[in-house]
Amino acid sequence: MAMNRDKRRNESGADDSLKEVVVFVNRCAKTVKGGRRMSFSAVVVVGNPDEHLVGVGFGKANEVSDAIRKGGEAARKDMHPVTLKGKTIPHDVTGECDGGRVLLKPAPDGTGLIVGGGMRPVLESVGIRDAVGKSLGSKNRLNVVKATMNALAQLRSAEEIAALRA
Repeated sequence: MAMNRDKRRNESGADDSLKEVVVFVNRCAKTVKGGRRMSFSAVVVVGNPDEHLVGVGFGKANEVSDAIRKGGEAARKDMHPVTLKGKTIPHDVTGECDGGRVLLKPAPDGTGLIVGGGMRPVLESVGIRDAVGKSLGSKNRLNVVKATMNALAQLRSAEEIAALRA
């Protein structure tokens, strides 16, 4: 079945270089007359390291596979470009989403990704290899992922900043 799904993606024009990572799957239970009804939600990160694009999707369904599929589709629709400086980020940045706060700093070549929790899949998907990060505030992985996306959206190259000042 997985082969058919991949085949459909390729025929529909989806790019093979997209990297999809499931960050978190949550099981929810609703109590009904006959007992508990289970449902699932999934946070999925899709990125293209070659073009420095990344997107985050949140899918909900009664089955895990459907939730992951919906999250992947939502992430593909919500892809954003990220400004990089080589294999790291150009400057320090702080991102926020609800209670989640994230601090990202550039690192020299060979340092690797020294980040926690939900930040790692986002940074790996975009193609960042060297960075240091700290998650402040909420440990909710959805909020950490969204805060990381907010931080990446704030990145600007030196040329862009100089053009704004001129």
